[in-house]
Amino acid sequence: MNDTIAAIATGHQATAIGILRLSGPQAIAAVDQVFTPANGVPMSQQPDRMLVYGTLHSSDGLELDHCLATVSHAPHSYTGEDTAELQCHGSPVLLSMALEALFACGVRQARAGEFTQRAFLAGKMDLTRTEAVADLIHAESQAAVYQAAGQLGGALAHIIDHIYDELTGLMAHFHAVLDYPDEDIDPFEAQEIARTLTHTEAQLDKLTATYHRGKALVEGIPCAIVGKPNAGKSTLFNALLGYDRAIVTPIAGTTRDTVEERLNLGGVLLRLIDTAGLRDSDDQVEQLGVKRSREALRRSQLTLVVVDASRPRDAEEEELLSLAAAHGPTILVYNKEDLPSTTPLPAPPAGVETVTLSALTGDGIDQLELAIHRLFPQDPGLRPGTLLTNTRQAHAAAQARDCLARAHQALQAGMAPDAVLTDVEEALTYLGELTGRVVREDITSQIFQRFCVGK
Repeated sequence: MNDTIAAIATGHQATAIGILRLSGPQAIAAVDQVFTPANGVPMSQQPDRMLVYGTLHSSDGLELDHCLATVSHAPHSYTGEDTAELQCHGSPVLLSMALEALFACGVRQARAGEFTQRAFLAGKMDLTRTEAVADLIHAESQAAVYQAAGQLGGALAHIIDHIYDELTGLMAHFHAVLDYPDEDIDPFEAQEIARTLTHTEAQLDKLTATYHRGKALVEGIPCAIVGKPNAGKSTLFNALLGYDRAIVTPIAGTTRDTVEERLNLGGVLLRLIDTAGLRDSDDQVEQLGVKRSREALRRSQLTLVVVDASRPRDAEEEELLSLAAAHGPTILVYNKEDLPSTTPLPAPPAGVETVTLSALTGDGIDQLELAIHRLFPQDPGLRPGTLLTNTRQAHAAAQARDCLARAHQALQAGMAPDAVLTDVEEALTYLGELTGRVVREDITSQIFQRFCVGK
């Protein structure tokens, strides 16, 4: 890329520090035009990655700020190009004026994700590391931070590259025997193919199995709060969030639609869904709400069945509890423990966690957090960064695994090695898409759409 880009890297809210980032062949020259170091030495002559104090000027030459600047010459930079940063006070107006001064020097506005895109195109990082940058920016839990940081460090790329190299070695051996029959090369045998296919297919099976966990880590686990009207679902929803997000009234059926928010609870990122009370109703609007509640239950990976602890469970609640438990991880939440009850609480179905709390007072919420943590524990033996975290990665890994499975079937059917290795070659293509060895413009464009401007 021959042009030079710039962007505000710290957003458009007032902050203590605001950063302007530049990359491209004119990045350092542009900073020389708008920034005067206090030591009198232009930034183009300053050492790389050293913070220099000086004065920032507008396009009219007026003082804007006293701030810091730093430069990095290609190829020793994030993007592989000449780069520069201006670290100013964080006034959005100030940053916009500084950006206009840079535009007057021939620099253009960077697109979303363009800095990281340039790093990828320069070979500074593969696609898995690129996606990890976006995951790290949007991480909403400690586990998500560790996963993204590990992936950024190359943990996932290392696994994929190892599989790729094994299959490449198999292909290279076959072609060496085929192309140089007179050379002293070990013969190419079916046992070698079978051994490599078995090993790499098992590795890809293990890798693809991490997708659901990785996706939940990044996007959150869908968690539906269900129950009869006035069981306290919306009160619990608000109590977990810490503010009044859902409307709460004594009138049964107040909630008519699903309300969704993300929440870190018990170290687990949840997509918490408050639902309409499940009951038969002649009200068409309420019927639509109940329908959406059942849809939320079907797509949830964790269900909180809320029951009023001050009265006995009825047949509808028993049916709902059984339905939720059959669907997946379920916690029976006995709410309103602050109210008097004349009936002992019945035991839940086998395998269902039980928590007694008061959503109104907050008593027992900590026990709910512990129950969620028990249902979704962190694997202490899992290396951070080794999970597939998005659909693109999962699809490419699954396609590569399927190609190897077809190759294995062809080998067992007695087909010639060149026919078997056609599927191996296709598997290599999908693995290449995973890391970016094989570049598809539609894939890379979709990836960088996730990024903010300035990254």
